[in-house]
Amino acid sequence: MATAVYSMTGYAHAASAPDDAPARGSVNIELRSVNGRFLDLAFRLPDELRSLEPALRELLGAAFRRGKIELRLSTARDADGAWPQPTAEQLNRLNRLDSQVQGWLAQARPLSVNEALLWCRSAAAPQRLDEEALKAARACIEGLREARAREGARLVEVLNDKLARLRELATAAEPMVPAVVQRQQQRFLERWSEALTATGAGQNFSADSLRERALAEATAFAIRIDVAEELARLRAHLDEIERLLRTGGEIGKRLDFLIQELQREANTLGSKSAALELTNVSVEMKVLVEQMREQVQNIE
Repeated sequence: MATAVYSMTGYAHAASAPDDAPARGSVNIELRSVNGRFLDLAFRLPDELRSLEPALRELLGAAFRRGKIELRLSTARDADGAWPQPTAEQLNRLNRLDSQVQGWLAQARPLSVNEALLWCRSAAAPQRLDEEALKAARACIEGLREARAREGARLVEVLNDKLARLRELATAAEPMVPAVVQRQQQRFLERWSEALTATGAGQNFSADSLRERALAEATAFAIRIDVAEELARLRAHLDEIERLLRTGGEIGKRLDFLIQELQREANTLGSKSAALELTNVSVEMKVLVEQMREQVQNIE
């Protein structure tokens, strides 16, 4: 069964706030992902939620296999909810403390309303947003998976276009070798004939012997420039790449290996080239393979 092809590039954002007490605040999470050889996680968390890093790391590790992913988490509290309502017990205790300080230090000024509220807020138990943070993280991870899947689908389209062009070039290269051999055979015949005429040794060689020698030279030349094996291997690699793109999943590393093999075949084709036409085919193949390599680097 085919699965999606995922890019390692993507962005997602999610927010969550408690329904029962929105004044407690909200959580905002951003996920940014770029390509990487392995799964590399980085966290930017507020101190109050630093303890969630192991749980967040586990969630990300279960969802992704490769890529450099940065998670940024921030909290925002409602302006009214940031100041808790002082209780009678807090105010009575604060009044006693203020009286004790005034008794010992007569020159000390009384507490202001702002100072009293600050003390009440610091004395109140902190409102944690752990559940909201994990809820937002799960939604953000799902959003990042969808973003990476969309980007992966676009990469598949680009790669399929490159594969089709490579097949066209391989098909065009096949008949070029026999044509080059035939031209070279004719060139051998002409050179042998010119050389024998120039040296006056033409009467010692018949037309059949000249042709046999030219055929022998052409055969040796054909063996040296034969690219049938290279083209067969190139097509096999193209078939495997297409199969992987249809299958989907974690295929980035296998695609990277196959791209290296395509590059090797294109290089060999160029080194065996004995005609400008084959050289042009090899150069275009190398360009296409390099373009594919750049795209494959982003696939998970």
